[in-house]
Amino acid sequence: MQEKIYKRLSIELKIAEAKIIQTTALLDEGNTVPFISRYRKEMTGGLTDEEVRLLQEKLIHYRNLEQRRQEVLRLIEAQGALTPELKLQVEKAVTVTELDDLYRPFRPKKRTRASVAREKGLEPLALAILGGLIKPASEAEKYIDSDKGLVDGAVVLQGASDIIAEIIADDAAVRKSMRRFYHSSGIAGVVKKENEVVNTYDDYNGHCEPLAKIKAHRVLAINRGVREKVLDLKIAVEENEALSAMAPLYVRPEQNEACQELIKAAAADSYKRLIHPSLEREVWQSLMEKAVAGALVVFKENLKKRLLVPPVRHRRVMGWDPGFRTGCKLACVSETGELLETAAVFPTAPRNDRDGAAAKVLQLLDKHAIDCIVIGNGTASRESETFIADLIKKEKLNIEYTIVNEAGASVYSASKRAQKEFPDLDVAERSAVSISRRLQDPLAELVKIDPKAIGVGQYQHDMPAKELDTSLDGTVESCVNSVGVDLNSASAALLSYVAGINVTVAERIITYRNGIGSFRSRDQLLSVGGLGPKIFTQCAGFLRLPDSTSYLERSAIHPESYALAGRIIEELALNPENLGHPEAVPILSPTEAASLAARLEAGEPTVKDIMEEFRKPGRDPREDLPKPVFLKSVTELDDLKPGMNLMGIVRNIVDFGAFVDIGVHHDGLVHISEIADRYIKHPLEVLQIESIVNVKILSIDRERNRIALSIKQAGADESDDDTN
Repeated sequence: MQEKIYKRLSIELKIAEAKIIQTTALLDEGNTVPFISRYRKEMTGGLTDEEVRLLQEKLIHYRNLEQRRQEVLRLIEAQGALTPELKLQVEKAVTVTELDDLYRPFRPKKRTRASVAREKGLEPLALAILGGLIKPASEAEKYIDSDKGLVDGAVVLQGASDIIAEIIADDAAVRKSMRRFYHSSGIAGVVKKENEVVNTYDDYNGHCEPLAKIKAHRVLAINRGVREKVLDLKIAVEENEALSAMAPLYVRPEQNEACQELIKAAAADSYKRLIHPSLEREVWQSLMEKAVAGALVVFKENLKKRLLVPPVRHRRVMGWDPGFRTGCKLACVSETGELLETAAVFPTAPRNDRDGAAAKVLQLLDKHAIDCIVIGNGTASRESETFIADLIKKEKLNIEYTIVNEAGASVYSASKRAQKEFPDLDVAERSAVSISRRLQDPLAELVKIDPKAIGVGQYQHDMPAKELDTSLDGTVESCVNSVGVDLNSASAALLSYVAGINVTVAERIITYRNGIGSFRSRDQLLSVGGLGPKIFTQCAGFLRLPDSTSYLERSAIHPESYALAGRIIEELALNPENLGHPEAVPILSPTEAASLAARLEAGEPTVKDIMEEFRKPGRDPREDLPKPVFLKSVTELDDLKPGMNLMGIVRNIVDFGAFVDIGVHHDGLVHISEIADRYIKHPLEVLQIESIVNVKILSIDRERNRIALSIKQAGADESDDDTN
C-alpha cells in the first residue's frame, strides 16, 4: 500500500520517489516541516518548506484514501458480494468519490420504493427485464399476489421499474458519466428570495452561468448567500441530453423493444427522482471544494505577505487607535516595544477638541522623544490622518506618520493574552499598543491574533474550519521559522510557532527566562521543563541569541552542526571574528564546496548552508522587502469623485481583484480587469499585500459603500486629478 502511495506522490508532485520515501520517513518520525526543509536537505534532496508541506498534505490524503479503500472492501466482503471484478474496480479507484460510487449499491439504505419491491420478491423480474429477452407483461403475471399488494401486472411492473431505477442510480459507471455531463453542461441558476432587502446579493438575482465557466469567487459568494437563506440555487441540465447520455449504459441492441421501453422509463424516473437531486448537491460541493482550495492558496499567500512586512527598528512610536465618540486612544512605546504611556484625545466629531488634542500630542511627542506616529486604518482614520498632517505642518515637526492595517487589533485587545499582558489598560488602549508594535515588528505582533482575523482572506467563513486553521497555522509557522526568533525577547505567542514548540512549552520558556534573566546559550533550553532532546532538535536552529559573543549562537546554524562548523573554520583558516562579514568569507564554487564536504565527510547541502550563514551579517531577511511608506502631509478627499488619481495601499487580494485603502472608511476595489494592461490569471501575479499603488476612481456607489478603482488607468488624465 505504501509503495503505491509513494509512486503516486512521485508522479503527481514530480519529485523522485527516493526523496518521497525519505521525507515521508522523517515526517513519520515526528519531525516538523520547517526542521526537515532546513536541516535535513541531504535526505530530502533540498525540498523547500512549501514542497514538504504539500507532500505532507497529499500523504495524509492518500493514506486516508487507502484506509477508506480497505474499509469498502471489508464491508462488501462482509455481505458476501465481493466478486473478483468488483475487487479489481475498488483497487483501481483513485478518488474517494469513485470508492463511494462502487460501495453505493451495498450501502445500508432507508426504506425506499425499490427496497419495498425487493421485499415483495420482484428483483428477479427487474433483472430479467434488464437482460432484455423476456416479455415483460407476460412475465409480470407470474408475480401477481394480492397478499403482497401486487394486484395486477401494472403494479408488478411498477415495482420492478422502481428496482431498475435504483440499480441505475447506484451504478458507478452511470454516476461517473453523469457527473462529467453535469460539469460540462450544467447551468447554475440563482434567484434572490422574495421580501429580502439585503443589498449584498442584488447582483446575483437572476444570475445564470455554466458550471464549466463559473469562477471560484462566485461559487463562494453564491454559497454564502444560500447558507444565509437569501439566495436559492438550482443546477439544471437539458433532461433529454442527460437521458441520451445515460441510455447507452443500459439500453442495448440485443434487448427487445418492450424491455427497452420499460428500461427507458425507469431511467427517466431514476434521473428525476434519484440521480439529479443527488448530483445537484454533489457537483456543487465539488465546485465548492475547488473554490475553497483556491481561496486557501490566496489566503496563505496574502497572510505570508502581511506577516513578512519589514519591521521598522530603532524608532520610538506613538500608536493611534482612531475613533469618534470615544475619542482616539494613543500609546507611546519605546524602541523595543515597551509601553511608556497611554492617553486619549478627541480631535474628531462630536467633540472636535483639536486644540486640546494638539497640546496633548505635542507634550507626548516631546516627553518620550517620539519620532513616528502609526495610525490604524479603522473608523475615523481619515479624520485622524488629516489632524496629524495639519499638526506636523503647523508646528514644523520633524516627524513622520504611516498607516497600518488594524484588522484583528480589537480581537487581540479583548483576548486573555492581551488582558494578561496589559491588565490595567482598557480595550482601546491595548489596541493602540498593538497598532504601534505592528510597525516595529509586524510578525511578532500579528502572531498573537487568530490568522483568520488579520483581514486578508476571501470568504473564510465559508471554509471548513479545521482545514482553514491547519493551513493558516502552517503559513504562520513557515514565516516565523524562516525569519528566526530572538530567544531572549520573543513572546510566548511567537515562541509557540517555532518548530516543535507548543503553547505550554513556550510559556515554560518564558517562565525560565524570567527566572535566569536571559539565555546565554541554546543548550540552556534543555533545562526548561518539558523541553527534552527531541523538541530541542526541532527548535534550536530557529531560536537565536543576537547578543551572544558566539557567532554560531547568533546564526541559523543548528547546534548539531557546531562541531562541523568549527572544522570548516579550521579547514579554511577563517577568523571567527570575521564571521558575519561577507567580504571576509570566501564564496566557494560548487566544485570547492563538494570537495570540502568530501574531506570533512559531511553532507554537501549542510556545508553550503553553513558557509552561507558565515557570510550573513545577521540581517533580518525581511529587510530586503519593500518598507512601509511614511508621510508628512495628506490630501483632502472629502468629496471623492470619478476621475481622481490617488495613492493607495493594497490591503487584501482576492480572485477577482484587490482591495485598496485610499484613506476613506471603505477600501476601493480594483477589478482584475483593471489591474494591468495585459491579461493576468490572478492579481497575485502583479500585486502583493501592503504594496503602494496609484489608482484612478472609476465610480462611486455611495448607497452600497462601493468604490471602483483602476490601476492601469491611473494617471491617464492628470487634469482630472483634484488631489494635487
